[in-house]
Amino acid sequence: MKNEKLERARITSVSQACFLRFALLVGLFLPDRSYAQKSTPSEAVALEQQGKFVEAAEAWSAVVAQHPRDAAAFASLGLVLAKQQKYPEAATAYKKALALDPKLPGVQLNLGLAEFKQGQFETAIGPLRKAAIADPHNMQATTLLGLSCYGAKRFADASKYLAAPAKADLANVELHQVLAQSCLLAKSYSCALDEFQHILERDPDSASAHMLSGEALDGLGRGPEAITEFEAAAKVSPRDASVHFGLGYLYWKGHQYERAKPEFENSLTIDPTYSQSMVYLGDIAMKSDKLDEALVQLRNAVRLKEDIRFAYVDMGAVLVRQKQYEEAAAAFRRAVELDPSEPDAHYRLARVYQAMGRAEESKKEFAKVRDLHEKADESLASRIPAAPLPVPQ
Repeated sequence: MKNEKLERARITSVSQACFLRFALLVGLFLPDRSYAQKSTPSEAVALEQQGKFVEAAEAWSAVVAQHPRDAAAFASLGLVLAKQQKYPEAATAYKKALALDPKLPGVQLNLGLAEFKQGQFETAIGPLRKAAIADPHNMQATTLLGLSCYGAKRFADASKYLAAPAKADLANVELHQVLAQSCLLAKSYSCALDEFQHILERDPDSASAHMLSGEALDGLGRGPEAITEFEAAAKVSPRDASVHFGLGYLYWKGHQYERAKPEFENSLTIDPTYSQSMVYLGDIAMKSDKLDEALVQLRNAVRLKEDIRFAYVDMGAVLVRQKQYEEAAAAFRRAVELDPSEPDAHYRLARVYQAMGRAEESKKEFAKVRDLHEKADESLASRIPAAPLPVPQ
C-alpha cells in the first residue's frame, strides 16, 4: 500500500512529569538586574529580593514610564512579570527592551523562555536561536531551543539541537526520550534506535521505549525485530490499546492477518473508540471477502473520526465490489479531499467514473494520476503523530 498518511494512533508521548522536570531544568532565570520601584531601581530590586514581585513590577512600571528609553529597566520588568507567571506581559516587556538595545545580554533567552512557557513554540525559536548562537555553551538555551522545535513539529531541528544537551546529561532519561522521538519523527531511524536502546539499558521495563524502539526498527525495515519489541511492550503493558494496535499493524504489514486481527480486537476491548483498529479490521474483512462486515467496521471508524483517509479508500473499494458506484465515488472523493497528493484514490475514482459512463470526469482523474509522484511510506511511525508538547506550568 502506498503512503497512507492515516491519522495515526496515539503513541506514548513524553510524560507530563518529563516536562515538569524540563521546567526545572530550563526555567531558571538569569540573575536579576538592579533597577527600581516607585521610580527608583534600587527600591524595585529590594522588593524583588523580598519576593514582593507584584510590588516590584509596579515599581519597574514606574521606572519605564519615567525612562521610556531604558532598555535594562524593561528587561527587569519582564523578569518580575515572568516570576508571577505573567508570560505574555513579560514577553512584551522583553521585546521593548530588545527594540531599544538588541544586544542586551540575556534578554533573548528570557524572551524565548516566556514564549515557551506559553506554548508559543514557533515564536520561541527565533530568540532562543539567537541566545544559543550568542553563547554556544549555554545548555539552557540549547535545550529550550530543541524543545521548542519539538513543540513546533520541527523534528529534524529538534534532534540536532537536543543532541548536545542529551550527551552532556546521560542520566536524563526524559531528555533522551524527547531526542529519540525527534529522531524517529524526523525518520532518522538509526539515531532513534540508539537513543531508545540507551533508555532501555536504564529501564528495561519501559513499555514506551520498547514501542518506540520497535517503530525505529520498522522504519529501518527490520520487521521481525520490531515485532519482538512490541511483543515485549505488550508483556509489560498488556492494557495499553496503542501497544496492541502497533503489534497488530506490524502483523498486518507482514500479511499475517490471522495474528493481526486479535491484536486489533484486543485494542478495541481496551478502548472501544480506537478507530484505527476498526479500519484495519475492516481491511482484513475486505481481504477475506466479508464485505458487509468490512463496511460495518469502516463506517464505525469514520463515524468516530471523519478524517481517516485509508478508511474511505477501503470503503470505496468494498462499495465498488457491491456495484454501489455512487456511494463508492463519494468515498473516493472524500479520500481525495483528505489528501489530493495520493494517486490511489484518484485512480480508483477514475475507474468508478469509467464504470458509470462519466468519461470526461474519468479522463481528468487519470490525468491527475499521471501527474502525481508516487510516494512510499509504510512505516508504523508514519501512522503515529507526535503528541503536542505540554505547556509547562
